[in-house]
Parts: sequence; C-alpha cells; structure tokens
Amino acid sequence: MVVGICRITFHLDGNDSLKGKRSVVRRMIDRTRNKFNVAIAEVDALDQHRRAVLGFAVVSNETSHVNSMLDTVSDFVCSVAEASVLDRNIELIHVGGADRPLEQWVNR
Repeated sequence: MVVGICRITFHLDGNDSLKGKRSVVRRMIDRTRNKFNVAIAEVDALDQHRRAVLGFAVVSNETSHVNSMLDTVSDFVCSVAEASVLDRNIELIHVGGADRPLEQWVNR
C-alpha cells in the first residue's frame, strides 16, 4: 500500500480577515472534494488571514498512481485557488510489502 501526502502553502493577496480566508479556503476544498476522491483539509496557519496551508492524501496500491493523483490534484487546487502558491511538498509512504507485513501496522 502506498500513501501519498501533499501539503500546499498559499498566500492570500488582499485578504484582510479570517472570514474572507475561510470563504476562499472553503471554496478550494469543496471544489477539490467534488472533483476528486481525496481527503483534504486546512492543516496549518489557521489564525493567519493571509496564509493558508492545505493538505491532502491519496491511497493506492501503486506508486505511479499515487504520484499521478498527487500531481493532478495539486495542479487543480493551484488552478482554482484565489491565491499564489508559496510552497508544495509531496511525501510517499510505503506500508506493508514483503519486509513489513500490513498486519504489523494494523495491530499497533
């Protein structure tokens, strides 16, 4: 099993309130959830009105599929964003396999 995680940091130009930030972030999250089957949430900078950090995750049995989905979803999020992208980080986590059976992780 492969878990892909992406974290994108945005700068919200001209935003002067947390209410305005919530509106922008909510639209980005809703549009992404409607188009893709991914878990997505605001994960950091919750009290900063000009900065938003979104994280999303994809699970698959193939690394290439996870990479493709992360690229597609992050490109979409960046295209619908009413903000400029400051940073984008991607991490892949391999769980299970011949050297680490999945049962080890389930019983923790």
